Amino acid sequence: MDSVSWILLLKAAVMGLVEGLTEFLPISSTGHLILAGSLLDFTGESVKVFEIAIQTGAMFAVVWQYRERLRATVAGLGHDPLARRFAINVAVAFVPAVVLGLAFGGWVKQHLFHPVPVALAFVVGGLAILWVERRHRARYGERDLEGGRTARVETVDDMTPADALKVGLLQCLALFPGTSRSGATIIGGLLLGFSRKASAEFSFYLGIPTLMGAGAYSVLKQRELLRWDDAPMFAVGTVVAFFSALLCIRWLIRYVSTHDFTVFAWYRIVFGGVVLITAWSGAVVWKA
Repeated sequence: MDSVSWILLLKAAVMGLVEGLTEFLPISSTGHLILAGSLLDFTGESVKVFEIAIQTGAMFAVVWQYRERLRATVAGLGHDPLARRFAINVAVAFVPAVVLGLAFGGWVKQHLFHPVPVALAFVVGGLAILWVERRHRARYGERDLEGGRTARVETVDDMTPADALKVGLLQCLALFPGTSRSGATIIGGLLLGFSRKASAEFSFYLGIPTLMGAGAYSVLKQRELLRWDDAPMFAVGTVVAFFSALLCIRWLIRYVSTHDFTVFAWYRIVFGGVVLITAWSGAVVWKA
């Protein structure tokens, strides 16, 4: 393998790491991939397909982490009302992303998949998280971080189809790159009266059909951009995304039991601000 191929695989690994570490945090994996790709000079139409395709690695991390729950759900669809309700809730929440994604996805990719709009979304999203956390703290104080009941929806099993639809509509905000699918669903869940644990876990579950569907649709629609020579690059990115996402999911489950999301808000604001300042000053030439 020549040096160019090794460099390409290294870039794919870095992108997979970025995807896995950011997909389930409220900081926007798509935004980070766009910015990382710009810094690595890893851009172009085929790279956009790569970025969406490696999300399946992160999705499989959720499947592995919650394999017992998913297996029990599939086995119980015919006789367990709780399993059927859970499956229905995930399906209902997934529908808005399908409808709006098919309607506006092409326009969004053409006009908004650029570093500056992403950076603006980082800042706006960070401010939104600060507002939601301030609202949540004013209502519940520290009880949600001390094990007290603070939510209308304590677990994903308490959700109704109406709750799921609302979360699904909030997920559609992530069509704007830099907003964060996880951020929209997790922080949106808090606004809807979910506990932090329920918000995070339902975001994980909803990511399975969302990421799988987006990856399959993107690869199918733009298959003419794919080459067999690119298979090692896709494989490396997907595998790295799987393992890094698995670590991130396990860490986040522990984190939300004792912490709020304020640190992610400030990270978004600072990171987005740095991108905007460097773009405005010309210190960094950000490329799409």
